[in-house]
Order: sequence, then C-alpha cells, then structure tokens
Amino acid sequence: MEIDPKIKETSMDTDTHKRRSAVVKAAQEKKQARATSTKGLLMAITGPGKGKTSSALGMGIRVVGHGQKLAVVQFVKGAMQSAEREVFVKLPGVEWHTIGDGFTWNTQDRDADIATARRAWEQALRHLDDTSLAMLILDELNIVLAHGYIPVEEILAGFSRRHPMMHVVVTGRGAPQALIDAADLVSRIESVKHPFQSGIKAQAGVEF
Repeated sequence: MEIDPKIKETSMDTDTHKRRSAVVKAAQEKKQARATSTKGLLMAITGPGKGKTSSALGMGIRVVGHGQKLAVVQFVKGAMQSAEREVFVKLPGVEWHTIGDGFTWNTQDRDADIATARRAWEQALRHLDDTSLAMLILDELNIVLAHGYIPVEEILAGFSRRHPMMHVVVTGRGAPQALIDAADLVSRIESVKHPFQSGIKAQAGVEF
C-alpha cells in the first residue's frame, strides 16, 4: 500500500508513528467499506517497463490456487521459448495457447502477422464463450492493437460476450486509449533501469 506523501517521513518517534499509522488504517478501512460489489474485471498492464507478462501470470497463479480455470493466449511470443509455459501447462485447469510468430521486426511480413493475430483472437473468442473460465490472459494483445492488426472496437466487442464474472487481462506496451478507458484496472510499468543498457544479455529465469 502506498503511504500518503503528506505523512511520509524517514524517521519518527514511536508515538508519532502510531498516530499516523492509525490515520492510514482508518483511510484504508473506509475504502474497503465502500467496495461492496464484485464483477469480472477487464485489466490492462502496459508501459515500456519489464514485467507485464509476469504480473499477469502472477494473477493467473492465484486463480489456479483457488481451484479455478485459467486460459492464456499469447499473441506475439510464438518464436520464443517460455519457461512459464512449461510450468503452467502442467497445472490442473490451465489451457495455454502460443499463437505467434515472434516480434514484427523479425517476421517483417504484415499480412502474415495479421493472419496470425486473427488465429489467436479466434482462440481467445472461444475462451470468452466458456462460462466456466475464471480468467483469460491475452499476452501481448496490446502489440497487436498498437500495430492495427485487429481493430480495438472488435476486441472490446468480443470482451462484452464473456460471462459476468470472467476476468480478462491484456498485456503489452502501447495499450490504446479505448482499451484504457474501458478497463477496470490499468497498470503502467515504467522502465527506470534495464540490464540491456549495460550490455547484459537476456538470461534464463529473468527474461525467459
């Protein structure tokens, strides 16, 4: 939980800390008291920083931990080895589909990229019609939208057909404003420092 900057200090005595902690606790309890409804959430995780897919899969593991069904459709990463996939496909109640040809700077074929994106979206639509599914993760769908392979209006219309309690998580940099406006939760991951900048290559267990 983020502490209100107005009450943040590097050091304070015990009594001051106790009083200010009580203020934070009361504010948090007030927020929790106002939150009384539940629904299937549309969530977008975007931004230039590392960790968008990892964040989505963290929620995915919670779904599995609750004994619920999870589906993952990857739109871009088909040409890449995925250690996460090796773990998730062994878990009960998980379906994982990698339907991508790699990054656009490698494929260099817009028509083929559009056709591949369409195949992945058709798979996503099948999951959106599954009334037993708890969460659908659409990994790198934002890349598809940013390149205009599928209109965002079509994607949002597809989301509207899901059952009321299904959560949908969309990852990838460059989330379009229409998706951000429609989403219930939006997280933007910024890049402060990355090992690539120091000439350190991608490593197993960190990047893949």
